[in-house]
Amino acid sequence: MQASEAGAHEAPPGETTVDFDYVVIGGGSAGCVLAARLSEDPAVRVALLEAGGRNDGLMNILPTGAALHVVRANACNWGFVTVPQPGLDGRSGYQPRGKGLGGSSAINAMVYLRGQREDYDGWAALGAAGWGWDDVLPYFKRAEHNERGASALHGTGGPLNVADLRSPHPFARLFVEAAQQAGIPRNDDFAGATQEGAGLYQVTQKNGERWSVARAYLEPARGRPNLVVLTGVLASRIVFEGRRAVGVRYRHDGAERQVRARREVLLAAGALQSPQLLMLSGVGPAQHLAQHGIALVADAPDVGQHLQDHLDIVINRRVDNSDLLGFSLAGGIKLLRAIGRWRRERRGVLTSNFAEAGAFIRTEPQLARPDLQLHFVIGMVDNHNRTYHWGHGMSCHACALQPRSRGRVTLADADARTAPVIDPRFLSHPDDLEVMVRGFKLVRSIFAQPAFAPFDGGNPRRELYDAAVRSDDEIRAAIRARADTIYHPAGTCRMGSDPQSVVDPELRVRGVAGLRVVDASVMPTLVSGNTNAPVVMIAEKAVDLIRAARPAVQVVSTESVAV
Repeated sequence: MQASEAGAHEAPPGETTVDFDYVVIGGGSAGCVLAARLSEDPAVRVALLEAGGRNDGLMNILPTGAALHVVRANACNWGFVTVPQPGLDGRSGYQPRGKGLGGSSAINAMVYLRGQREDYDGWAALGAAGWGWDDVLPYFKRAEHNERGASALHGTGGPLNVADLRSPHPFARLFVEAAQQAGIPRNDDFAGATQEGAGLYQVTQKNGERWSVARAYLEPARGRPNLVVLTGVLASRIVFEGRRAVGVRYRHDGAERQVRARREVLLAAGALQSPQLLMLSGVGPAQHLAQHGIALVADAPDVGQHLQDHLDIVINRRVDNSDLLGFSLAGGIKLLRAIGRWRRERRGVLTSNFAEAGAFIRTEPQLARPDLQLHFVIGMVDNHNRTYHWGHGMSCHACALQPRSRGRVTLADADARTAPVIDPRFLSHPDDLEVMVRGFKLVRSIFAQPAFAPFDGGNPRRELYDAAVRSDDEIRAAIRARADTIYHPAGTCRMGSDPQSVVDPELRVRGVAGLRVVDASVMPTLVSGNTNAPVVMIAEKAVDLIRAARPAVQVVSTESVAV
């Protein structure tokens, strides 16, 4: 195939494959940044391998595509499930992850957040030297084009477009007003000087359309002759010569093929699949690999450990107002009108990210920083939006920002086509449940404020499941019965300076050479908020680390090559 094309066409058996300087595994948020930035140097040849498709169809351009793709496993969503969770009454949780170019940025709610200064200073204190807040802020700014303009904390001119919602929903504004009535300060920039408060989220959109990382970074780079993007190819293992990574084996149309990396292999498959591929390749806990007949390359007991995620409880309220999203004849008529407006103006409800407003709150006054995040949604959200209800309503998510529970990712077998075994061990630490109980009460308090009174939204009897829930024990039971992830897994290839950490502060995998991990799995602790912008930041910083360490090699012609 041509080097500048995307696809999965292969050279005939026996044809020589030209080596690349860098092979990137995973075309999600981190992988798109790596491939685009590294290929800016015409003397460097880059291959990007992605198991999913191009994700450039209409439903990944429209913001409302997120609601469709997150629902069930499909061509754009891996749709993983967890093992049964004792903390959730033995239920198995749902773990949607983006599949295809752009990864989860092609199906997420587009919320632009960075977390808190303390998150990154905490990383540095834990041994991730060079990853404190002052170290990472320039990379957030380099990635960003904030339509509000440049400032000490925001950038312009970067690939990732960050915008205010073009048509904020009236009920999102009511939520912010109600939060203020409940004593929560207003905050118009959650990535500003302070995160605490309530306000409307900024989103990764441009002109009312989703601005995934693939659109932001990869599309402008696709014409470069030194960049090859392969889609529909599943990496099966990293190839080692001794303890040096030299290439990647991948599967396409039932056949195994290989691409070689002269400088480095860059693993960016996400917090669930990066540890899986490391273990499949012989880097992981020796005993666990032996159980699956995998030859050991490097004994790394922490691979797959320390899984962290934001557990979330949703409080749904029925509201008799067809301006909110839902199912009714009046709602259907309004949706048809909204489609017309979107086509004409790129405005209206079809530009909504659904989770339009939110808040960051200290659930106890003595806390130094917010420990709870709220997402207010302009419709009811039940079972990851896989269960529908007639009528209209609103909902609010509440999640503990700094969970203390820790889980793990392990192998089910030695086949890359098999999903990893995901065990978040939700609520295994009792503190997480108590934060969520306080969050549940705070949401009820906000819904009970005068701003929602004309719509009867503050009436607990209109709650979808919890109308009879009153005591703390009843709230705990409701959380155990219905809580699940809000899609922020991290920490399974922990970064640090200690010998047990999976990667060092330059993201190099310990015990081997020529291999780095670049995605949310390297986070020592989960950031206090949505994870997409932090992953882009990690990849931007990784590019500088990679370039600084680049050895001199012979430059190969950038003419089109077959792989």
